[in-house]
Amino acid sequence: MSTIRWTETNTPRSAHWHSESATPPPRRVIVADDRMKADTAYRLACEGTALLWRGDFHNARQLLRAMSRRIDRKPPRRGDSPADSFHLHRRARSHRARVLGRLLVLLEGDYCLNLRRAPDVRRACTEAYGPPSEPMAVSLTELLGVVGAHQWRTKGVEVPALDARVHPRYGVFSPVRGEYVDLVAHAPLPTPADHHMGRRTAFDLGTGTGVLAAVLARRGIDHIVATDISPRALACARENVRRLGFTGRIDVMGPGLFPDGRADLVVCNPPWIPARPTSAVERGVYDPGSGMLRGFLDGLTAHLEPGGEGWLILSDLAERLGLRTRGELLAGIEAAGLHVVDRIDTRPRHPRARDTADPLHAARAAEVTSLWRLAGG
Repeated sequence: MSTIRWTETNTPRSAHWHSESATPPPRRVIVADDRMKADTAYRLACEGTALLWRGDFHNARQLLRAMSRRIDRKPPRRGDSPADSFHLHRRARSHRARVLGRLLVLLEGDYCLNLRRAPDVRRACTEAYGPPSEPMAVSLTELLGVVGAHQWRTKGVEVPALDARVHPRYGVFSPVRGEYVDLVAHAPLPTPADHHMGRRTAFDLGTGTGVLAAVLARRGIDHIVATDISPRALACARENVRRLGFTGRIDVMGPGLFPDGRADLVVCNPPWIPARPTSAVERGVYDPGSGMLRGFLDGLTAHLEPGGEGWLILSDLAERLGLRTRGELLAGIEAAGLHVVDRIDTRPRHPRARDTADPLHAARAAEVTSLWRLAGG
């Protein structure tokens, strides 16, 4: 168990250290409060010193914003190629997370945040971390993410294809990018195999919130098995399936990629970027070595019913960044014994596609998300 140690009022103290991004505990921790100047905080954090906040909660958030502004004074340079720009962007994001992550808060044994004007974070922390047990130090940036995730879970995300809201959990990718949901909502369904007598089945691999499984149920698929490798995602999907009234038609199973058996339709929306994630939420975007993509392609023919299809929903952002080529994707499809029945394209509608200040703007503005209809043989 990781521990941080510090001295407060001449007394040595310690607490359990928790980091969702697996950041090791800081070696040096000092107490900071409302008297701490932003320049001093920024310098100490850059040098590797963590600041355990003991002042006003809102002042801590202001200090975090002030430190962020100091980081932004030196924006990441653009690389000589899209791939170089991407790696420089990731390096800058990692530096930002590392520096801002050195402003810490202490959660008491019941997850109470004992700071002036602090919100009640106990329910949000219980949802993210499980039942409380002992005092725990976390970065303020992580805690704000936990609180934001609780608000998302409470409010939900409107999904027009369902005419309902889906409620994400902390660490589970939220379906805020509606284009991939719309692709699944409108692509032509495969014809069921004769021996099914019209009963259609589907697998939703990497289900996350369960949104695509719910869309398939809404479209009339009789039975869907939704899988994920993340226990958080499995719990989240089960909760959404119950909320949406699909308990009798959607089974959520895992951890794993493919369930046993075969289906008429196998849907997979893997992470788009072949790079290493640095947090739980980033696992919905970054797939080291395209591992999930390759696992889906290589296992698909063994899990398709005769006449069935696999739907691969994938952005071409990695191609536009020079991290994967279209030739490599097509070669992977062919090597898996598959062929392309059709490809349905859509353009992104998210705000980052229009953000000209983004160092990756050119790639994001040209991005295309596709639903690849794949069949065996």
